[in-house]
Amino acid sequence: MKTKFILTFFLTILFFGFMKKDIIIDSELSFAEAIKGTKAPDSLLNQMILLDLDYYSFDKKLHRGQLVVNKEIENEVKEIFEIIKKTKYPINKMIPIVHYNWNDDKSMADNNTSAFNYRFIAGTKRLSNHSFGKAIDINPFFNPVIYNDGKVSPKGAKYIPGTQEVFTKNHPVVKAFKKRGFRWGGDWTSLKDYHHFDKPSKD
Repeated sequence: MKTKFILTFFLTILFFGFMKKDIIIDSELSFAEAIKGTKAPDSLLNQMILLDLDYYSFDKKLHRGQLVVNKEIENEVKEIFEIIKKTKYPINKMIPIVHYNWNDDKSMADNNTSAFNYRFIAGTKRLSNHSFGKAIDINPFFNPVIYNDGKVSPKGAKYIPGTQEVFTKNHPVVKAFKKRGFRWGGDWTSLKDYHHFDKPSKD
């Protein structure tokens, strides 16, 4: 009985060891590292959770990255990323924005997928839903912000529907978010924020 237990134990270790080798780690931060330097108050930080999520990248290999999100949307985000993984929707990388010194422009220019970031909405003094961990930006370089005056952010990005990574209203990832009550920036009329999904407050 003891021998069988030891054998099972070592086989389990070997199995998970091989599994880990099959996953490319894009981010492996602790929660403390993922929020270091943010100006968010503790009352907000206590609502956050760090998620380890798997996805296929553009090299067609399985990667593991991280998102800091509000605990209120934890289960929904996990469900959506299971769909992203199952459909092999490619994500370039997913690293908490602390890696970019909390600079949203740098994160977008690097085509990084991110969530929590205590900041104002660009050009305003209003806190973004990213500040509350209830917004996610996915592949911003392929799904940029397009302003009504034609300006595009991030700089050099282009919105070209027709490829798997570009979101449109009938895209399965867009449908997965909207089914769970998230808003998609591609539906907005004041501008188009194709990479952005957020969950409105229940208040």
